[in-house]
Amino acid sequence: MRGARTGIFADVNRTRIALLGGGQLGRMFLENALRYDVEVHVLDPDPACSCAHLAHRYVQGRFDDAATVMDFAGPCDVVGIEIEHVSVEALERLKALGKRVIPDPDVLRTIKDKGLQKDFYRQHGIPTEDFALVEGRAQLHDHLALLPAFLKTRTGGYDGKGVMPLNTPGDIDGAFDGPCVLEKRTAIALELAVIVVRAANGTTTTYDPVEMVFDPRFNLVDHLRAPARVPAATADAARALAVRVAEAFGQPGIYAVEMFLSTDGRLLVNETAPRAHNSGHHTIEACPSSQFDQLLRVYMGWPLGATTLAGHAAMINLVGEGGSGAADVRGLDDILHVPGTFVHLYGKRETRTGRKMGHVSVVTTSDHALDQAIAVVKVHGRVIPVTTSNASIN
Repeated sequence: MRGARTGIFADVNRTRIALLGGGQLGRMFLENALRYDVEVHVLDPDPACSCAHLAHRYVQGRFDDAATVMDFAGPCDVVGIEIEHVSVEALERLKALGKRVIPDPDVLRTIKDKGLQKDFYRQHGIPTEDFALVEGRAQLHDHLALLPAFLKTRTGGYDGKGVMPLNTPGDIDGAFDGPCVLEKRTAIALELAVIVVRAANGTTTTYDPVEMVFDPRFNLVDHLRAPARVPAATADAARALAVRVAEAFGQPGIYAVEMFLSTDGRLLVNETAPRAHNSGHHTIEACPSSQFDQLLRVYMGWPLGATTLAGHAAMINLVGEGGSGAADVRGLDDILHVPGTFVHLYGKRETRTGRKMGHVSVVTTSDHALDQAIAVVKVHGRVIPVTTSNASIN
């Protein structure tokens, strides 16, 4: 563990929150938490991470190393994550020491392994698409009836990585060779997500379902809109299904439940993230209590906040394109001319193709205005590497 930095605000009388991971989710959590009388301590291997200069205490170190996590989180009261790829062993030990650990280590152990996660849905009667667990490429030939399908690595996948399509048996030779989930491809009408917040006393609240549109280049969310354009009965069913997932896990925290709405009207859970999520960024401006504020409330044992959506909202990801280098953010003048737009840049010094560099949230009074705003952001918003010919930031 290197590079410990103690902030000038360190105070033994404040609740101290240890956050494993210092990316954009941690940054947005910090921006909210700084309004309160709490300390946030951040562990991340990258000294240039999004949280390093905002945290009350930043420590450079690996969050997947049990000893490092124990040393880092030992002085803190609450332990949370902003990425799943952390040491579950350390979280179990910290929980045994009386720390409040959210998500619960058992929940995280299940969710970070997509095979265990899919089995969990099956065991609890939660609708999900047909699947098979395989240990390697050779076993894929035993499950040809599932094709066309998606092949997902059981661990390590993130932001579109670790997923590949398998359309025909001829694709198997180029498939991942290791423990994977082979999941039948659903005929999808829409991809939805519902964020559920569960307090320690069992109280739950949900945000409106969002409709996600993916960028096929990166297998990432291009943009989302809230509320999802589905009938009220479908929206209610999506909320209820998401609550079923959270209740099945039975532990406090925030659960981002991604699901498919099939062309024949079924809702099928795809996967769940036990943390703040890209599908909830719009709540910063569009709801009285954002997903990050709710997470702090859960950490602190405070009452859950209101989730009412203020009109029509969208979130458009700003993703790096055109290679790697120092980030040149384009189109901000055009974007900020649109009423109801809010720009969030994540403080990442270097861009690379497919890297999330920021997002734009939009809050409007109509779907038509939302469509117009989304179009402006998509036309003008770009993050590219700085070159000698584009050295100014627009």
